[in-house]
Amino acid sequence: MAFTPTSRQFEFREQTAEERYGIPENFLEIEVRDPQLHEGGRSKFVDYEIVCRTNLPAFKLRESHVRRRYSDFEWFRDALERESNRVNIPPLPGKVFTNRFADEVIETRRQGLERFLQIVAGHPLLQTGSKILCPFIQDPAFGKDSV
Repeated sequence: MAFTPTSRQFEFREQTAEERYGIPENFLEIEVRDPQLHEGGRSKFVDYEIVCRTNLPAFKLRESHVRRRYSDFEWFRDALERESNRVNIPPLPGKVFTNRFADEVIETRRQGLERFLQIVAGHPLLQTGSKILCPFIQDPAFGKDSV
């Protein structure tokens, strides 16, 4: 018996402007921006602002802004690996030992950290199973001692 589609099976309706341009049903935007160089005595480091906008139920806040250093990302990645053996956690951008405070090095690292967070935060198993994902991305008071 051959399948013959009828014209009713292929009826399409025009999208409304709300459907076309409205807020998507589920969205997650992660941005790593505004690197800031901090110098104090012998200590010198860069931190980055993480901006998260979402309507996913896994995240407590619809919009958040926190600052994290590269060493915080290293700790976070290690903690994610310990926490979840079912998810392959992507690598961070590599350590830099020369000219690490040069603008182009900082920008390359910022882009790598943004890609890392977008992959990790967008993973459904981490969204529902991780105890540290959302606090790392959204809680300004979150630190290594919080867990």
